[in-house]
Amino acid sequence: MTYTQTLEYLYAQLPMFTRVGESAYRKDLHNTIQLCAAIDNPQHKFKTIHVAGTNGKGSVSHSLAAILQTAGYKTGLYTSPHLKDFRERIRINGKMIPKQNVIEFVAQNEHLFSKLSPSFFEVTVAMAFQYFATEEVDIAVIEVGLGGRLDSTNTINPLLSIITNIGFDHVNILGNTLPKIAFEKAGIIKHKTPVVIGEYNPLTKPVFLAKAEEQNAPITFAGHQFELISDEMEGNYRALVINEIPNIDPIKLNLDLTGTYQIKNIVTVLSAVRQLKKQGFAISDENIYTALKNVKKLTGLNGRWQTLQKKPLVICDTGHNEDGIKEVLKNIQTSKYNNLHIVIGMVNDKEIDKILALMPKNAIYYFCAPSLPRAKPAQQLQAEAKEFGLVGDIYLSVKDALAAAKTNASNNDFIFVGGSTFVVAEVI
Repeated sequence: MTYTQTLEYLYAQLPMFTRVGESAYRKDLHNTIQLCAAIDNPQHKFKTIHVAGTNGKGSVSHSLAAILQTAGYKTGLYTSPHLKDFRERIRINGKMIPKQNVIEFVAQNEHLFSKLSPSFFEVTVAMAFQYFATEEVDIAVIEVGLGGRLDSTNTINPLLSIITNIGFDHVNILGNTLPKIAFEKAGIIKHKTPVVIGEYNPLTKPVFLAKAEEQNAPITFAGHQFELISDEMEGNYRALVINEIPNIDPIKLNLDLTGTYQIKNIVTVLSAVRQLKKQGFAISDENIYTALKNVKKLTGLNGRWQTLQKKPLVICDTGHNEDGIKEVLKNIQTSKYNNLHIVIGMVNDKEIDKILALMPKNAIYYFCAPSLPRAKPAQQLQAEAKEFGLVGDIYLSVKDALAAAKTNASNNDFIFVGGSTFVVAEVI
């Protein structure tokens, strides 16, 4: 098969969560274990860091990968979903897996797929593991797909586990309370393996502490190690001064990831780096400064409070659950503009009412649907939004909706594009 045919095979033949939702989710590790065993368990042939969380795990994973590769380590990075190119999921030092490697992996293992009937995600995880092992990476940052305990990535034995935060998302799969969701995320905590917790609250902290004690895993809460002193925008960068606890010279950073939520993520990243240095990784302050100023360039990260156009200002963000949208709205509120236009599309299995209740009523809305079966029809989204006082027209595609917003907006207006990762994917 050609590369295009290989992708068509993966998309068409394997259940894909991003397209069809819960029916593609496998609630055990059986297939991943079988797949990896058949290809000689590549996941045990390189060092790993495991990153879970409701929000922020992608930014944390990319930031850590940028720091490690800047420090001279050959660094693998596995993330999901992709925005434009399937190969975004699997990178080494920022470079995507070659098309030929994708073709060969599928061709060599198609007989296993027929036998095991794995999901799309299970196959891509195994593909990433084999690629990283073959290329002999020094370390790989592995982002959890969904949850943690039963996620296909949870077949690794990492040097460090990271849980960024806990919020309400995928409640039909992970549970409808924060302790239940925390329990699933805490499933990545391994025996005697350090774990860094980015954010916690009175409901989730006991879950993390209990799991860490059960696994005899040293646990660190990032907020106990670093605190924010100041935060302001300087040109294209978010300039932070962060104090390390106990009090020493403040750390000054310029972040190319400029969303306000990156303040929380960066504290988690710094805490993780501290743990890696304890394990012998040679990471200098200069490595950290350089990497965090160039995460997008070094790793190819897109879709995090990303500016697409200046006049009118067009910004997209992949925040798509209640906590993610709250952070997006904080950023919108700190922006200067005359009128606000919001291009929005969503998927069916999200708690849409909670999100719509947060959205500003004084914006002009452009309702659309990303191009996938799991998408909520634009007409339904418009009807549900109307109940919350949100008014706007329906468009046949995301691109049509954005084009209409650009036509209607003046140079001093603000256009936000989001509601779903897949809406962002279609405008980047």
